[in-house]
Amino acid sequence: MISIILGIIFLLILVLPITVKRVEHNLELFLLVIGGVTLVVSHFFGPEPLITLRVAESALLEPVKLTIATLIFGLAFRAIRDPLKKRISAIELKFGPRLFASLVIFFLGLLSSVITAIIAALILCEIVSAINLDKKYEVRLVIFACFAIGMGAALTPIGEPLSTIAVAKLRGGAMDGDFWMLLRVFGLYIMPGLILIAAIGGFFRGRQVGRSESLVEDMPETFVHIALRAFKVYVFVMALVLLGTGFKPMIDLYISKMPAPVLYWVNITSAILDNATLAAAELGPHMTAAQVKGIMMGIIISGGMLIPGNIPNIIAASKLGISSRAWAAVGVPFGLVVMVIYFGILYF
Repeated sequence: MISIILGIIFLLILVLPITVKRVEHNLELFLLVIGGVTLVVSHFFGPEPLITLRVAESALLEPVKLTIATLIFGLAFRAIRDPLKKRISAIELKFGPRLFASLVIFFLGLLSSVITAIIAALILCEIVSAINLDKKYEVRLVIFACFAIGMGAALTPIGEPLSTIAVAKLRGGAMDGDFWMLLRVFGLYIMPGLILIAAIGGFFRGRQVGRSESLVEDMPETFVHIALRAFKVYVFVMALVLLGTGFKPMIDLYISKMPAPVLYWVNITSAILDNATLAAAELGPHMTAAQVKGIMMGIIISGGMLIPGNIPNIIAASKLGISSRAWAAVGVPFGLVVMVIYFGILYF
């Protein structure tokens, strides 16, 4: 019975955010409610009680680091936004468009693990708004950069909700570790990926156009926007902690028994679903290192394929006015190629 109930809840999490606009626009609150319901159901109908002081402590404390980082770097970016924008054109002229694009992609991907994926995406929007190249080229640049940001942010627990939840869900298992555990385990795979994406992104060359013919950011952020975003991050991660704990019976019964290559391809669904939600529903401390790598790498790579897959995609597409069709035309074929390459690296 518990499997049927959790299966229904999982389907609701998959379907409602992409079919109901109100749920999509209030995803944090939706996941908080669903997470609470899932935890209660699993506590009373599952094989073991799950509502404990430890779970409550984890739900309250796990979001703190990422929330503080989001707030601090959000305020810092607001302070440097104007001087940064004035320097971008001069820097691009100095390095040339191809090298400039490669450097932007690589360093935003690398820095996202420190300044968070959210701030990296905001900086990307400022850079693209300042260079005034044709829209087709700028859309490609944004998509490649968001792939890199999504990958790089997974290297530390403060990079994005996915990495925060991964560290929390793996405690007590074979991959339990400190702040740098993700970097040690996944850095070997992610760093070459950043270099590859930067090289491909630098291969293209844009055409200089007028401001009206290029992508332009919608508006600067206010203090209220920055504070509200940090609060939403806190609620989002709290919801994911509850959700991940509530799905423990399903993880133990089914997901933990799947082979790593299957888990890798199953998580291509991260292209249409938030990657942190998938991690919360799938990761568990009793999984092998190979299974964790399959889940995480599948989620990390495919998250860049479509706009809903990752936080930087959503921010960049919204602020720069990139359509879902334009994103998919570049993101889906590129993401599939990268998935195949990494599948060969991981399993052959």
